[in-house]
Amino acid sequence: MKPGIVHLGLGAFARAHTAVFTERAMAATGEPEWGIVGFTQRSDAVARQLAPQDGLFTVTERGSGAAPLRIVSSVTEALSGRDNPGTVAERIASETTKVVTLTITEKGYRIDPRTGGLNAADEHVQSDLAGRPPLTAIGQITRGLQQRSRTDAGPITVVSCDNLPGNGELTRKLVHAFAAALPSVESGPLMSWLEMNVTFPNTIVDRMVPATTRGDLDAVERELGLRDEAAVVAEPFQQWVIEDNFASRRPRWEDAGALFSTDVAAWEAAKLRLLNASHSMLAYLGLASGKTTISDAVGEDAFLAACSRMMSEDVLPTITLPVGLDGETYCAQVLGRFANPALGHTTAKVGSDGSQKIGLRLLSTVRGNFDAGREPRWAALAVAAWMRHVATTSAGRLDDPLAAELHAALPSRRTAATVVPALLGCRSIFDADVADRPGFADLLTHWYRIIDNHGPDGLRNEIHHG
Repeated sequence: MKPGIVHLGLGAFARAHTAVFTERAMAATGEPEWGIVGFTQRSDAVARQLAPQDGLFTVTERGSGAAPLRIVSSVTEALSGRDNPGTVAERIASETTKVVTLTITEKGYRIDPRTGGLNAADEHVQSDLAGRPPLTAIGQITRGLQQRSRTDAGPITVVSCDNLPGNGELTRKLVHAFAAALPSVESGPLMSWLEMNVTFPNTIVDRMVPATTRGDLDAVERELGLRDEAAVVAEPFQQWVIEDNFASRRPRWEDAGALFSTDVAAWEAAKLRLLNASHSMLAYLGLASGKTTISDAVGEDAFLAACSRMMSEDVLPTITLPVGLDGETYCAQVLGRFANPALGHTTAKVGSDGSQKIGLRLLSTVRGNFDAGREPRWAALAVAAWMRHVATTSAGRLDDPLAAELHAALPSRRTAATVVPALLGCRSIFDADVADRPGFADLLTHWYRIIDNHGPDGLRNEIHHG
């Protein structure tokens, strides 16, 4: 193989998803020039695991319909982006690189939560703008594109594979903002080149990939006969919807099962408001009732019913599904996937960073129902469960980038009547259009009081009779 893709954020998801699709595409077409040069971001652990293995690693599927263990060979090189920041830009600038893919999670984009644009006040962004070898992903991409423009290396496509709405449009906005913030002698030529030579297609990615445990490594060793320190475990399901907006050549990912679509936004809405919203609901209901994993939570009949009713009564009437997606079938598939005990997704992990998630996953549904004259009863339950999680978890233990702000807003005496209006007043999460809807605060207070005063049994009873 020859390298043709640079990937930023070489974590477990990228290896179980993008790397697998890419290897299958090369095998299907016989085109060997799409090897992946992968860079880790915050930690160099994956680079250290893969280097002695020549980039090889295994993917083990668990659950109904699982395929046999497979060795994936599409990663030609694995390097630490933190330790080799200049190399990232150089590889992006290479004439052989046609595609940049990234899985850097929400935090890696350095977004200003107030504006939704690049956080130019971030100290690392400022250092990247000042000319140091770039350490932020947006800085690395932009500096790599800048080098590429100077050497006339040709067009290139940047493909975000993170669970963010309009992820391609967002990445484009952030890269252009970084370029515009450079000194005018640099920004002018670069901005013109970007417009003519770089595209940022939107995508939807979906595959559950839990953190690999020592037990997983031991199980792979027993089956393979070799030790794989970079092994990943995943569910059998995998999905990749991609906007066909490429500036240059690309792998034929469609031959590996990817779907190229002109309506990525509809697929995105379905995933966010059906799958991701249900994931969050189960996490916060599970946390409120002592459930450790998502599979434990969905195994609770009442919580399964709440998820089902949220999807059927609150979500499906307020979204337009993409052509080819049956709503009822998709909802049943989602709940079946969550019930897979082999994935081990914890309620604490899925419930982390809630302030960054509930707006996209739940509040859009709340708004849509009120606009249609309906009560978003089940979506409100999920939001209320999140509120109680925030109020009953100390600021030091709350895994959320707005933990300090949220706790500063909370009253000293925390009841349904005091917590709900306090958190609804956090405008970084609830805009006035949602927070002030007649009846929304009452719905939240009702559900919060059930959880707080009557515990899991009261919650189960209310759901079954609600």
